[in-house]
Amino acid sequence: MGIGSLSLPSPPQFIILSLLLLCAFGEAVDPFACDPKDAVTAGFPFCKVSMPMSDRVNDLVGRLTLQEKVRLLINGAAPIPRLGIKGYEWWSEALHGVSDVGPGTKFGGAFPGATSFPQVISTAASFNATLWEAIGRVVSDEARAMYNGGSAGLTYWSPNVNIFRDPRWGRGQETPGEDPVLAGTYAAYYVKGLQGNDGDRLKVAACCKHFTAYDLDNWNGVDRFHFNAQVSKQDIEDTFDVPFKMCVQDGNVASVMCSYNEVNGVPTCADPNLLRNTVRGQWKLDGYIVSDCDSVGVFYNTQHYTTTPEQAAADAIKAGLDLDCGPFLAQHSEDAVKQGLLNEVDINNALVNTLRVQMRLGMFDGEPSVQPFGKLGPKDVCTPSNQELALEAARQGIVLLKNSGVSLPLSHRRHQTVAVIGPNSDATVSMIGNYAGVACGYTSPLQGIGSYVKTIHQLGCANVACRDDKLFSAAIDAARQADATVLVMGLDQSIEAEFRDRIGLLLPGRQQELVSKVAKASKGPTVLVLMSGGPIDVSFAKNDPRIGAILWAGYPGQAGGAAIADVLYGTTNPGGKLPMTWYPQDYVSNLAMTDMAMRSSRHRNYPGRTYRFYKGPVVYPFGHGLSYTNFVHTIVNAPHVVTVPLDGHRRSGNATVLGKAIKVNHARCNKLSVGLQVNVKNTGSKDGTHTMLVFSTPPAGHWAPSKQLVAFAKVYVPARSEQQVGISIHVCKFLSVVDQSGVRRIPIGLHRIHIGDVKHSVSLEAATLGVIKS
Repeated sequence: MGIGSLSLPSPPQFIILSLLLLCAFGEAVDPFACDPKDAVTAGFPFCKVSMPMSDRVNDLVGRLTLQEKVRLLINGAAPIPRLGIKGYEWWSEALHGVSDVGPGTKFGGAFPGATSFPQVISTAASFNATLWEAIGRVVSDEARAMYNGGSAGLTYWSPNVNIFRDPRWGRGQETPGEDPVLAGTYAAYYVKGLQGNDGDRLKVAACCKHFTAYDLDNWNGVDRFHFNAQVSKQDIEDTFDVPFKMCVQDGNVASVMCSYNEVNGVPTCADPNLLRNTVRGQWKLDGYIVSDCDSVGVFYNTQHYTTTPEQAAADAIKAGLDLDCGPFLAQHSEDAVKQGLLNEVDINNALVNTLRVQMRLGMFDGEPSVQPFGKLGPKDVCTPSNQELALEAARQGIVLLKNSGVSLPLSHRRHQTVAVIGPNSDATVSMIGNYAGVACGYTSPLQGIGSYVKTIHQLGCANVACRDDKLFSAAIDAARQADATVLVMGLDQSIEAEFRDRIGLLLPGRQQELVSKVAKASKGPTVLVLMSGGPIDVSFAKNDPRIGAILWAGYPGQAGGAAIADVLYGTTNPGGKLPMTWYPQDYVSNLAMTDMAMRSSRHRNYPGRTYRFYKGPVVYPFGHGLSYTNFVHTIVNAPHVVTVPLDGHRRSGNATVLGKAIKVNHARCNKLSVGLQVNVKNTGSKDGTHTMLVFSTPPAGHWAPSKQLVAFAKVYVPARSEQQVGISIHVCKFLSVVDQSGVRRIPIGLHRIHIGDVKHSVSLEAATLGVIKS
């Protein structure tokens, strides 16, 4: 169904309104610096675009006084009138659309809204890297347009690429899920979409956050400001840091944000090993490192890591922090220099990193309107194509969890009246999750279903808390009257959010009771649609034969209701897969969120975390997702033996391969990969897009994961036809594991590749010359 036939706002009307308001609000702004109309300041060397950027940056830093420098170390950077430089607000957000979180962005006037895409956990379920990059391009178009109109900045502290380690985490919805390779791939592609592909120039500057081991907000009396995450070197290397490394090295992100928590007793924003040595030293970040908001103040005032504020400022800057979200560095850095705790050159180094990013954004290039992206404006926000992409993203992120007896898709002929029930049945703002902005408009589930058939609407519960049964009887009556029943249940930000971790995994209040009673009364098929960021234990519905189908819609964005309806009626064949494990409630009954260990431990009765290390019962596993058709895989070409060349004169008999595992830094990794050719056949009667997940089980080892995602692909296959897909698995990146000392190694021996029900074994051998044998 096309966008024009749904209940989305009319894009032409939206644009006309924006243009009418342009004169009143959001007019094009004067240059941030180097205004060509100011003959004095425009002549400074740092304004000369023809000069090497490093020379321009150094010229500017050399002109600043210490007092001016420290006022540039914070998100609300002060103006420097004598140099023609305006103040700048660094804090803007663009997690899944331009957001109004943070002071850098203002909606209203010419920019009443922006396209609000599905929450990240939903988009991750598409396993579609091309889609993630396309969303990034649209978001950065709209961000640039708003910047040109004086309503936004150019530095966006997104995406959130933390691992969804514990299913109760309130911010898990912001992340790409529990798998480090999935999260890292998402990070790289979304960042590429945001930042553009114009070499060293930036369209906007993205930021991967929150580094590192941050995945607890407020649980059982422990909050993120006081939490000391005890993390092994092994878990840091093979889980928590992976998305950040991929974001920096594959996505070339312009910024990394350090987190509130301590890691092994050291605040992340004061840890030179994490910031200076790892992010900038090993990974070669070309950009700036920023604190989470007030993190420096937190490690002084709350964590009491230093005895004076000046020492805190000095520790943060010397550790590698370049920018403070908050006032702390502006207040105490000058005194830290005067007390001899900090050298002015350390401040200079921080400013080189931030100012270089601003120059890469074109902020010192004079008139914005003549620069690339300078013509973007209100007409480029909430366009028909942007809103269509939001709808398509929502469709691709919906996961069909259960479909008994082909309950779905619904039929126009047989199901002419549908009861639409539940506290999320007419949701609008709830659909966009957190860190969102003002959407262009909404299509609720009720509106979406109503575009197909006649509906009977009852809430059943006043809200998702569902504290009583006062509205149950009307909902039950509606189900008795209708030809089919759709229950739209789940969570919202009152249950899971920043600084709000969940208590358990069950549906809130009396939602389960409502679902069961309505399903029992329904005269037609009953479909359960779940909105949530985190997993929900819906074992009761999975096992109830009266509930024919279950959909997980996540938080599907502004067009979520249209996408849900398209899946319910078969206009869209669902192809999403779960990006996180859905655990039973028992899993968290005796599991502390504060226990950071990923691997299971029998001697302390610890179950382990995520599909990579947890082997117990699940409601639905990572990667689960059904379709309205059937796909069959066949591996048509793949090597059986791959030799791993060793660097230099190393031989397989030395410590390099001790324990039958080669250190990655001793192997010639470069383009060493395993190539597979896979046929995907659609044996059903409906066209569909298949999400192919490729897993590897490494040779047996007590510290290796039971399996890990090594590749994924999206392929459209018409009914009763087949397509061939090429898969390349980088050996050093994706077939390696991490030992207990935190060293990444390539296990020698048999690696089992899993694609659906098909398995293929590849033997890795150590050799001094790289040869792939078939």
